[in-house]
Amino acid sequence: MSEDCKKGSACAIDYTKENPKSKKIVFINKDYIIPIICLLFLFFGIGFNFYDVAFFKAPVPLIWFGISYVLIGGPVILKAAKLILKRDIYNEFVLMSVATLGAFLIGSYEEGVAVMLFYVVGELFQEAAVNKAKHSIESLLKVQVEEVTVLENDKAIVKHPKEVEVGQIIQVKPGEKIALDGELISENAVLNTAALTGESSPDTKTKGEKVLAGMINISKVIAIKVTSKFEDTKLSKILKLVQEAIGRKAKTQLLVSRLAKIYTPIVFWLAIALIIIPYFFLGDAYIFQMWFQRALIFLVISCPCALVISIPLGYFGGIGAASHNGILFKGSNFLDLMTKVDTVVMDKTGTLTKGVFEVQEIVALNFDKELLVELTAVLETNSTHPVAEAIVKYAKIDKTTFKATNVEEISGYGMKGVIEEYEILAGNTKLLDKFKISYDENLKSNMETIVIIAINKKYVGYITIADTLKDDAEKAISALHTLKKITEVVMLSGDKQTVVNKIAKQLGIDKAIGGLLPEDKIIEVEKLKAQGRTIAFVGDGINDAPVITIADVGLAMGGLGSDAAIETADVVIQTDQPSKIATAIKISNATTKIIWQNIGLALGVKILVLILGAFGLATLWEAVIADVGVALLAILNAVRIQRMKWG
Repeated sequence: MSEDCKKGSACAIDYTKENPKSKKIVFINKDYIIPIICLLFLFFGIGFNFYDVAFFKAPVPLIWFGISYVLIGGPVILKAAKLILKRDIYNEFVLMSVATLGAFLIGSYEEGVAVMLFYVVGELFQEAAVNKAKHSIESLLKVQVEEVTVLENDKAIVKHPKEVEVGQIIQVKPGEKIALDGELISENAVLNTAALTGESSPDTKTKGEKVLAGMINISKVIAIKVTSKFEDTKLSKILKLVQEAIGRKAKTQLLVSRLAKIYTPIVFWLAIALIIIPYFFLGDAYIFQMWFQRALIFLVISCPCALVISIPLGYFGGIGAASHNGILFKGSNFLDLMTKVDTVVMDKTGTLTKGVFEVQEIVALNFDKELLVELTAVLETNSTHPVAEAIVKYAKIDKTTFKATNVEEISGYGMKGVIEEYEILAGNTKLLDKFKISYDENLKSNMETIVIIAINKKYVGYITIADTLKDDAEKAISALHTLKKITEVVMLSGDKQTVVNKIAKQLGIDKAIGGLLPEDKIIEVEKLKAQGRTIAFVGDGINDAPVITIADVGLAMGGLGSDAAIETADVVIQTDQPSKIATAIKISNATTKIIWQNIGLALGVKILVLILGAFGLATLWEAVIADVGVALLAILNAVRIQRMKWG
């Protein structure tokens, strides 16, 4: 039972139990059987009464409907009694018990059973809806592994992941989940990363690459060197964030909870006033039973079920829908905040780009382009510089017959070597200046990373190296521009301004500022906030953590992002896709829209029927429809978010 239940605020009766074998919350059969039996009793009882069946005379109706009432309302009355003993009388359990028992006192047996029956059915609908909303998050919480095979002294020992130390070697068989973060020791592995990234296509890892807990091995037996303890794995931290998210409530949700605690006692006293006050105005014309029935109708209608059920469910559904799309909100309050964002500010490297150097352009002058690349790559195999590695990776020279000799790496300049009849220089403009080789002077003003190549003391071309844009980077910016409330998309980067300008133009970013240190990014964000803007900042590195903290909403790339960025962020994009920024805003907008629809529906219908009930124009049947009917409509509206497509 939740703390809210203990305090007497509106919450569901627990009609579920835990199945110890599956460790999954499931409905047990009696949850459906009892309401069905009571519904049949109710229909038959109404039929017997309507057709004036001979045997259905007093006290048979009382016994008939009384049995149904005890069966369906027993848990509610028991809960109400426990709360009354704790001096907590202002809650929906007491409210429903008083209203239905009062119906029995005035002889409206079928109405009393109907109110309680539909209330319990509403609770079952709520449980089903919550379970559906939980499904996405529960599927994430199931990815942690309870057992892991550790290789010790050439023996395979099964342990709990918590017992495994950093540096130990674990073995993962095909079909098994990886239990701990680590470095792949095997030559290669094909992994299913869907639990972490939401991407269904397999991911091939090679020796030395990082693998994460929660990934599934789908190829062969692999060995992994553990790099993080169980509690420090990226998955453990993400799961902790998800669990904490459920407890963080939005302002709307907290407001409704507070109103419910004030609203319920007011309703109780208004119902009592509805019985007492007319006596002083009507005198002998006052009929106690009539006004008592109106008070009961007033109580049933005023039950705040629709609000207290649908609003938390709406937020929970939003968090669940986001989780299903690889976006983790750390609380429903951040769903609210995302709807107010008008300016999206983002880092470049790791957010819009992959953070990996790749060959972008090859220019060959009076020399075969393929041979130029092959010769340069053979020379660069002797260097560990990221630029050299990018050229080697691009060239794919596994089957080359060339070999470099007399190789010399000139620090700050580049590489020099001989390959058969070719004497090669590959480096920056300073390298060619050093060897007094002429080249295109315009290359000096090119601010991108360029490897200039000279063969046999003659300039023959260059290779441009740059960080590569993520596949959905252009789609991400385009999607943000389609959102009505987003007025500007800004990119802040520590990279050269020329590089930043080029990417901004390519993606359609409104404003781009380069050459920034982490503290400079904070200054730029504070300038925007000073203009009265609501800022969402998206980053991935440890250097982004301070900016994420000061933004109105901080988002972090969770797949490859730093732990510091993930921990300080309000929203984590687990798929590392910038296009999910717009998706997060869309889910937030849809969630808020549904919640306010439910508030409007619930209050509108209740106020109307309350007025009708007070003037005797509504019966207990209308009260049931106004209470349970609106609650069910609100629940159905809230679960719609699980079916929405986000593009």
